[in-house]
Amino acid sequence: MEIRQLSLDEWGRALPGDGFEVFHTPEALEAIDAHTSGALRLYGGYKGEQAVGLAPVFVREQALGTAALSPPPGFGVPRLGPLMMPASPKQRKRERVNGRFTEGLLEELDVDASTTLFRMVCPTSYPDPRPFGWSSLSLEPSFTYHLAVEGDTDAILRSFSKSLRREIRDAADVDCTIDVGDRADVRRIYEQARDRYEEQDRGFTMGWPYVRDLTDALASVDRCRPYVVRDADGEFVSGIVVLYSNDAAYFWLGGAIATLEGTTVNSALHWRIIRDIAADEPLASVDTYDLMGANTERLCRYKSKFGADLVAYYTVESEGPGMRAAKTAYRLMSR
Repeated sequence: MEIRQLSLDEWGRALPGDGFEVFHTPEALEAIDAHTSGALRLYGGYKGEQAVGLAPVFVREQALGTAALSPPPGFGVPRLGPLMMPASPKQRKRERVNGRFTEGLLEELDVDASTTLFRMVCPTSYPDPRPFGWSSLSLEPSFTYHLAVEGDTDAILRSFSKSLRREIRDAADVDCTIDVGDRADVRRIYEQARDRYEEQDRGFTMGWPYVRDLTDALASVDRCRPYVVRDADGEFVSGIVVLYSNDAAYFWLGGAIATLEGTTVNSALHWRIIRDIAADEPLASVDTYDLMGANTERLCRYKSKFGADLVAYYTVESEGPGMRAAKTAYRLMSR
């Protein structure tokens, strides 16, 4: 297998029709690259002229060595990592392609060197991280919720918990509107999320220029929508920035708890997003709502009410305290 470094245009042409996440798109990668201190390298594994594996990696040379990260920390990218597109449906051949691509990628990045720190958070479509483990990297599973969204919204609503259905019904009686906003609303959602993090003494690492550039780039190709709740006077109450791959809509930013007339409106906000997905808006190929995480017990109490499927994904990384120090340094340098 030949490992090549690709341009963004070549990367875009090599992406498969499905199985990738929104941050694998050229528009997202270009926006991240413009704001990170690392250099974006786009690797493709080829058999002849056919791409069978892809991996975007942000590489930064540090005083003590090299950090190779996918995704870079601090940019609100939950998963990135490798994509596999083997031509054969046979499990044996798929494993062989995955193993050879992994081996070639790690060799290109010189991961065996004691001065190289490596970390990848794989997409949910990547089911077999074993070759990374066989290369003495640590493996750690994490989880998210995927809600299947077909055309029958009544059936979807019936799958929700009783309390979630009640919240949606109660919000229908509140004098408010839920609609798709614009860049000004993205800014309002961003500031509300940032302020909520600060109130809870939690670090908020994303700057507005990055969020603005990312959402603008994705909106230009119908991969971003800010959904907004407004009160009877048209004033902003709350919102969610939703991002889209070819397969899934992602609950990316926002969703701060908000009430009107003593009634929470957040569940109704999610329900509007789900109904639009079912109606093929903005992309007909999207059939999944990714609730973006199932790893925090407090948040899972709410997300589990949607009756979504629990889906695993994997983090592979160098072991030891050096990895923690590298991630901290990367966040600080990127600011």
